[in-house]
Amino acid sequence: MPDAIFEQVPAPAEMYRLMPASERVAATVQAGRQTIRDILDRKDDRLLVVVGPCSIHDTEAGLDYAQRLAALADELSDTLYVVMRAYFEKPRTTVGWKGLVNDPHMDDSCRIGEGMARARQFLLAVNALGLPVATEALDPLSPHYFGDLISWTAIGARTTESQVHRELSSGLATPVGFKNGTDGSVETAVNAILSAACPHAFMGMDQDGRPAIVRTQGNRYCHLVMRGGGGRPNYDTVSIHLAEKALEKHHIPANIIVDCAHANSWKQHALQPVVLADVVNQIREGNRAIRGVMIESFIEAGNQPIPADLDDLRYGCSVTDACVSWPTTEKILRQAGQRLAGRRGWQA
Repeated sequence: MPDAIFEQVPAPAEMYRLMPASERVAATVQAGRQTIRDILDRKDDRLLVVVGPCSIHDTEAGLDYAQRLAALADELSDTLYVVMRAYFEKPRTTVGWKGLVNDPHMDDSCRIGEGMARARQFLLAVNALGLPVATEALDPLSPHYFGDLISWTAIGARTTESQVHRELSSGLATPVGFKNGTDGSVETAVNAILSAACPHAFMGMDQDGRPAIVRTQGNRYCHLVMRGGGGRPNYDTVSIHLAEKALEKHHIPANIIVDCAHANSWKQHALQPVVLADVVNQIREGNRAIRGVMIESFIEAGNQPIPADLDDLRYGCSVTDACVSWPTTEKILRQAGQRLAGRRGWQA
């Protein structure tokens, strides 16, 4: 790349040394990963709930949200297993803000080394609350910097077809949810799950930042995330049934997570509670494949453009996709917990 400009960033090992994980943090991460595996293996009958901001742009507001969510997660722990959504990298259709890691100052200065450090610091703080964290894997190098602090990983609809992300997922220590394609079909995600379950060898880097061949063992905890697409939702009973059949055809465990946002809510945040209520009803009616849901939620409802003066940002309001408010989040999760209460064994 002779026309590119290269800037050095600290190696992952250096960042780990400067910001190590405490025993409590490590225990939260490991417990999160194992609990999600147990949910996928039907050893734990709770509903996995991945909930949080569309993206983290203000770590102070993000930690405020995490503290609220940790208390709610403890309250609802009999029926729901709550994991905080903390996305630091945002894929863009053309251009735009790429997330905290790429542009922490939100001014196109792209201080990626600082962004990586801020993301790691935030994850340490959230896990220290006893709250496990989920994120989207976008840049294949990012997991080297904070992958030890993640309990669940998503692969987005635009990258599910990417060989790089399938290989990456085969070596991640977390369960991985592959989203269906942007056209709404599940075929691409099914192929991704099959690929990521296999061992791979590919070019990457080691923790000291040196080029390395990465050899993976395969990840058997990959599963399907239904997010709608092609101009319509796909969380309805028929769509879920067809997705189950597609998984069973390839001898893949029928594990499905429903994303209540994106095309499933027509990108209207106020419809996310409707989607969640329908999914809970499907479970109450006997569905065994739906293992979890995703919800985009922040302190304030809606979203906002990034202003020229960052002092004008509204506290706790998304700068990417619109989210439901914290009061709405409390309400709909309590309702879901109540409707699933007393139904232990419903996913046996």
